[in-house]
Amino acid sequence: MKRKRCDMEETTKKKKMTEIGSAIEELSVLSIAKTTIVTTETEATTIINLPLKPLLCFCKLIIQVLDKIGPTMAVLRQDIDQNIQRLEKMWESDPIVYSNLVEILRKEANEGSSKKPKSCSRAALWLTRAMDFTLALLQRLVKDMSQNMEQAVLESYNLTIKPWHGWISSAAFKVALKLVPNNKTFIDVLGAKDESHHMVQDDIRSLISLLIPLLSQLHSILVRIIRSAQTKVNVRIKENRREGVKGIVWL
Repeated sequence: MKRKRCDMEETTKKKKMTEIGSAIEELSVLSIAKTTIVTTETEATTIINLPLKPLLCFCKLIIQVLDKIGPTMAVLRQDIDQNIQRLEKMWESDPIVYSNLVEILRKEANEGSSKKPKSCSRAALWLTRAMDFTLALLQRLVKDMSQNMEQAVLESYNLTIKPWHGWISSAAFKVALKLVPNNKTFIDVLGAKDESHHMVQDDIRSLISLLIPLLSQLHSILVRIIRSAQTKVNVRIKENRREGVKGIVWL
């Protein structure tokens, strides 16, 4: 038993040496809790708790992984960093009230500020897209560790980020794509010293298995709250038209 515990400690220590291992550790402790409160005999309210701080810690690790791809990820990296800072600023204003990302999103939905350029809702949305990209890239790598790295990055970008990028960002990405390291170099820098590609592949699989359910929950939460915000906006638009007010007034 003692030897087994030592082996586990060694494994954990080893994982902490790599960004992938640290990301696995962060996601392993990040859990989305759901609590159902019965308000009446026929109605119930579900409260969802998605801890903000651990999620942001994981997003910071994504930046470290993207850094290993090189200058190609500069635009996405900067975007992730800015969105992390925006959410951190909100958290720092009241760590107790804003410890739950869902409550921040609901607050902005109720205020009608979800779609504003500097909203935390937009920050959460873009961080989710960055995680979508990371997942798509890791899935391609784990499927075929010898595939062309440039092609894997491009396909992942086209699937997850490009539909939302403007032409300037897309053009900058295409220019920097030529600077992507080859497959072997990228896998080498992802792993710890003397770690085989097979071991790195196992770590990537573990990370993917944790990332998929997290993103599923995030997409579900964002869609539900954004739809709620849009419904409020649509109601106000109709009211404004009746009252002769021009333009959209956010709640």
